[in-house]
Amino acid sequence: MASSKIIIYQVFTRLYGNRNTTRKENGTIDENGCGKLNDFTPTALKKIREMGVSHIWYTGVIRHATQTDYSGYGIPRQHPAVVKGKAGSPYAIADYYDIDPDLAVNVENRMKEFEQLVERTHKAGMKVIIDFVPNHVARQYHSICKPEGVKDLGEDDDPQMGFDPQNNFYYCPGQRFTPYLDLYHGEAEPYFEEPAKATGNDCFHNAPGMNDWYETVKINYGLDYYAGRVGHFNPIPNTWSKMTDILLFWARKGVDGFRCDMAEMVPAEFWHWATDKLKFAYPDLIFIGEVYNPAEYRNYLGAGFDYLYDKVGMYDTVRDVICGHQSTHAITGAWQQTDDIRDHMLYFLENHDEQRVASSFFAGNGRKGVPGLVVSALLQQNPLMIYAGQEYGEQGMDKEGFSGHDGRTTIFDYWSIDTLVRAAKRKLTKEEKELKEAYDKVMNVAVTEKVVAEGVCFDLMYVNDQYQRQYAFLRKAGSETLLVVANFDDLPATMDVTIPAHAFDYLKLKERKNVTMTDLLTGKEIKRQLHRDCYVSVDLEPLGAVVLKFKS
Repeated sequence: MASSKIIIYQVFTRLYGNRNTTRKENGTIDENGCGKLNDFTPTALKKIREMGVSHIWYTGVIRHATQTDYSGYGIPRQHPAVVKGKAGSPYAIADYYDIDPDLAVNVENRMKEFEQLVERTHKAGMKVIIDFVPNHVARQYHSICKPEGVKDLGEDDDPQMGFDPQNNFYYCPGQRFTPYLDLYHGEAEPYFEEPAKATGNDCFHNAPGMNDWYETVKINYGLDYYAGRVGHFNPIPNTWSKMTDILLFWARKGVDGFRCDMAEMVPAEFWHWATDKLKFAYPDLIFIGEVYNPAEYRNYLGAGFDYLYDKVGMYDTVRDVICGHQSTHAITGAWQQTDDIRDHMLYFLENHDEQRVASSFFAGNGRKGVPGLVVSALLQQNPLMIYAGQEYGEQGMDKEGFSGHDGRTTIFDYWSIDTLVRAAKRKLTKEEKELKEAYDKVMNVAVTEKVVAEGVCFDLMYVNDQYQRQYAFLRKAGSETLLVVANFDDLPATMDVTIPAHAFDYLKLKERKNVTMTDLLTGKEIKRQLHRDCYVSVDLEPLGAVVLKFKS
């Protein structure tokens, strides 16, 4: 496989291997079960690798707040009033140096089980990505697993200071935490916090609402929000050193990359400082940033990020095209917005934050995502990410508990994913098997064809403006060229793809007769004439695509 094309497979670790089909709303771990790190056996990892995957993002492995009681193992119990869902959000970290006990077969052996998972993943030929959640922690954060000599977050804070550059948290001096929720939540004693700490979504008062990230506490990187975000970065804030040490801890465990949650809520100055240190020690380490503001893209890339989410550009546009809200020409505008940084943009159709393609809130049918997959996987050299279950058309339409009927797979509840359970039991429908086959073919083209990993792109839509539901482009590297045409329509189509003279000049294409073009998705061959301003006629299946390879 071509190593330069990254394909990330996101797995929600708690859900992935769970085969319990009780699926009781708001069910406990005993009722609904829970996936384990050990579910990722060599056989399971081999199957993931065969999809063309280069990296697995194990979501939710660091210990986070949960309503499940592990105090018998010496793990502090969390008050349920400040935990979202029975299982809890993996983005409310309770100990940066620990593994979620839910994921362990032997709770006392949980770190060893994680280390073995890293080893198995590497042996399967893939790299490991985990979450780094830098902006906020659980309200009752307390590390019981920190290395000797390491001080806990907030341990040396002065809580009488609303802001101090050397504090790890922000405080509301003299004010008790009084959010708009039940602080008892069935317990004999209410949750108590005084002085209140600022809440994770930049809520700097003591009474966050139900729509705030009330279960989290904002981390202080030396930005004085009370004075208009003035930065106090000299001397280096205490938080910077503590958070960098956490990253180094996991890098030493063999982790190959970090998906950094809400990276843009943490100052770029910190990222520059931290990534310099991490990459000096581990030059191949990658950082993926969750950044949604295009005006900040280049700032965060300059601060050491390798890849950034392309959510508000490519994702939103491709979603609109799939749903018929925009023409395919909008895709051209989307990639042009980041053309100078195109190799650093991470394309995706699904992740845990977004609605499933097959949900009734999106396309209602996983097959409708295939042309979007083709474009996202093959348009550029940049990485692609898919979310476990996407390849089967998982709908995400369950009402799991804290997570409602919203087209997303829960991150808060104990649950199992229907399509993954049936895939393991070999009980997929014909349509699901066909969708999985389509994903396998497209993703393997992306990682096996040098032209995808290394070639230049030429968008053909400006000379094919009569087509509103089809999208065509060329990729070229050396003497190999791909003509990719995707059909977003649910009807068959014939597209006469114009290839302009400029494409011949830009790509150094040769004019030839009877050129054999092989569709990499079906193996079928066609012969066409290639000359300046020619057109190549292609027949497209409903919601299908052709990837025509030819020598040039």
